[in-house]
Amino acid sequence: MKVLVLCAFLALAAAETPLPKRQQDVNHLLWNVYDHHHFDDLKGYAASFDPVADKSQYKDGGEAAEHLVQEYKDHRLLEQHHWFSLFNERQREEALMLFDVFMQCKTWDCAVHNAAYWREHMNEGEFVYALYTAVIHSDLGHGIVLPPLYEVTPHMFTNSEIIQKAYTAKMTNQPGKFEMEFTGTKKNKEQRVAYFGEDIGMNLHHVTWHMDYPFWWEDKYGGHLDRKGELFFWVHHQLTVRFDSERLSNHLDMVDELQWEKPVEEGFAPHTIYKYGGEFPARPDHIHFEDVDGVARVRDMVITESRIRDAIAHGYITGKDGKVIDIMNDQGVDKLGDIIESSMYSPNVQYYGALHNMAHIMLGRQGDPHGKYNMPPGVMEHFETATRDPTFFRLHKYMDNIFKEHKYSLPPYTHEDLDFPGVNIDSLSIEGELKTFFEDYEFDLRNAVDSAEGIAMVELKANVHRLNHNDFSYVADVNNNNGNEVVGTFRLYLCPEYDNNHEQFDFNNGSWHCIEMDKFWKKLAPGGNHVVRKSSDSAVTVPDVPSLQSLMDAADSGSFSMPEYERACGIPNRMLLPKGKKDGMEFALILAVTDGGYDLTHPDVESEHGGTHAHCGAHGEIYPDKRPMGFPLDRRIPDRRVFDETTNFKLTHVKVYHDDHHH
Repeated sequence: MKVLVLCAFLALAAAETPLPKRQQDVNHLLWNVYDHHHFDDLKGYAASFDPVADKSQYKDGGEAAEHLVQEYKDHRLLEQHHWFSLFNERQREEALMLFDVFMQCKTWDCAVHNAAYWREHMNEGEFVYALYTAVIHSDLGHGIVLPPLYEVTPHMFTNSEIIQKAYTAKMTNQPGKFEMEFTGTKKNKEQRVAYFGEDIGMNLHHVTWHMDYPFWWEDKYGGHLDRKGELFFWVHHQLTVRFDSERLSNHLDMVDELQWEKPVEEGFAPHTIYKYGGEFPARPDHIHFEDVDGVARVRDMVITESRIRDAIAHGYITGKDGKVIDIMNDQGVDKLGDIIESSMYSPNVQYYGALHNMAHIMLGRQGDPHGKYNMPPGVMEHFETATRDPTFFRLHKYMDNIFKEHKYSLPPYTHEDLDFPGVNIDSLSIEGELKTFFEDYEFDLRNAVDSAEGIAMVELKANVHRLNHNDFSYVADVNNNNGNEVVGTFRLYLCPEYDNNHEQFDFNNGSWHCIEMDKFWKKLAPGGNHVVRKSSDSAVTVPDVPSLQSLMDAADSGSFSMPEYERACGIPNRMLLPKGKKDGMEFALILAVTDGGYDLTHPDVESEHGGTHAHCGAHGEIYPDKRPMGFPLDRRIPDRRVFDETTNFKLTHVKVYHDDHHH
């Protein structure tokens, strides 16, 4: 009961300030964030507010605010106009001090005054990060749509050529629209899949996921994040298998895992520039990993990896108190995810280290491992930019193979594990054509350039080419012979049929490469059920976030409500399908209908659970599906008959076509 009362109270606290006003405040705080306030109310707050004058406005009696104010007075905070990286321990600490202040605010009034004040006094990168994560995790943020980061900090999402052009246009007072090319040239094979790693929607998904499930999260901030370690595995596994399917679509081999003792073959020239702090460092081809001063040695990475592989071979993790934690079960992957990423949930960070976080820094610094040239952090040291680097996918393939080793050490599913008695799928098909194409998309660059009093704002836009596909639907006929209504969990996967040498995948080694397309729950009446599911309703994808300008217009109109955009975590809708090939690329479409009466953790059957629950969970709730993520394709399948003899499974062959004339 207590929980309900508390929830009602917090809802009231948020309700004191109507949503359109809260949305408007956030828009204004993020507009031209490298500049002084543009809006009078915020200017006033910033000038007159003292964070520690009234401590009754905080849940912790002002402790967090006092701490931050003291650090500021002692000149310990990072200056403004300097780069910020979450992987820099001190910078992260400072951003979290501000995050904590926001989280301790009882009212919106307290939060917005603090935000206006600290925006003027703290590093802009730290401020933006703290504000985004607080809106996501605080009850005060409920209903607010965060503007797309590629419009708030465009430097992280565009290349330097575009930024230069935007400055020129601004200085000559000429509106401009600039074509953004992908980095690299046709001489570089990796260029063929740059549209995936450099897609601003994919970058947004990656950075937002890491804000929804931050590795620094502790439950004291606002409760337990359910299955965080497993989600870490699953979301990166899905990025990796999607990237592999894009590679196959472009006649490239699937990505090869990174190895610490072998050279990194692909170099990378990011063509990206920091707003303050110079260019992102490039990395030449064929470099051998070097120790990074003050961060980690290559051999430490090897040792960390072997400790984790030992745990997998033993079937248990050793906690820091020496206790044995069994991982030979459905929950094992969650524990493993916590130690591989190394989140604060890791049961023994001392022993198992932080393989993922360290690897990002190791890769980011290979251009200047000894700090000889004082280069700023590399693209791998920011979640916004990491997927641009082809080694991101090699790194994640390496980690994915560690998870695979664990998953394949578990016993394969039996017929009993998979069967849904009385339910059989008669047919599975696609309505509409599976066809992809490239389209143009514009976003706003006005926040990329400095603004000055008295100089008019001009329209500045970047135009990018991005993958999209025609709408389609899945159609299934499902028979329920149980004589009563049952709940079915519908799990849809798309699996490439052939590798790049046109060798067919067999069921066992192909199932690991399957792309999760959708997962939803449906009541099945006795007898025949004709189920149609639109591609746009997928539980793994999100629509494009509205532009900052349109969010401003909507909030200013005084009636603001856009719940469908509240979460930006999820694969972009338009990238649900891999690119495919002009004459069609062969995939297996698999539907498994399992027992929702057992799987579903909520009584609310036909709910969408916050949209992108499959990869991003449901905010503040337990994950809606009891089964392991990737079920039933997440373990070895030594005997295909187990699947063939299960009537609640259906496999059909489909082709994905790419239309290169469509504009």
